[in-house]
Amino acid sequence: MKLIVGLGNPGAKYANTKHNVGFMTLDQYADAKNVSLLNEKFNGLYVKTRINGEHVILLKPLTYMNESGQAVGEYARFFKIAPADILIIQDDMDLPLAKLRIRESGSAGGHNGIKSVIAHLGTQDFLRLKIGIQHPKREKVIDWVLTPFEKDDAALMQHSYSVAQGALDDFIAGVSVQELMNKYN
Repeated sequence: MKLIVGLGNPGAKYANTKHNVGFMTLDQYADAKNVSLLNEKFNGLYVKTRINGEHVILLKPLTYMNESGQAVGEYARFFKIAPADILIIQDDMDLPLAKLRIRESGSAGGHNGIKSVIAHLGTQDFLRLKIGIQHPKREKVIDWVLTPFEKDDAALMQHSYSVAQGALDDFIAGVSVQELMNKYN
């Protein structure tokens, strides 16, 4: 079984903010697969489904970004999912806008949601799909990540979400991490 987690903050106030690209990517992927994350368990909205013949859980933690690992850890333990079968979709300020990067493991790089996931899984060895939101030029980081994209940027991000769907399909299909990195980085 695979666990795909979109990181973000719940609630209308945060719905279209840069910090919620994980939620937005996962929502669009779920829509494309004709499933809805309507079930609630362990502080997360989820759907357990089959995609291309594989068992998959799509999850949006409801604990707010900084405590995302609580839900991820609970799902991993309850459904007995190994870290190698987990993919986290996250925003990344160090990447140019809409750029995708697959990363196999490593530190949180200052991302509090990833810090929480590492703490609750007890390992850094899980796959990340990073989506660039670029670094703010003048704003404070907290103000930057909690604001919506400009209209022109939102259109560019839509393309990024579409490309990300292919990466999720490939992950579910068991494509190797190296092949994923070669194809999407």
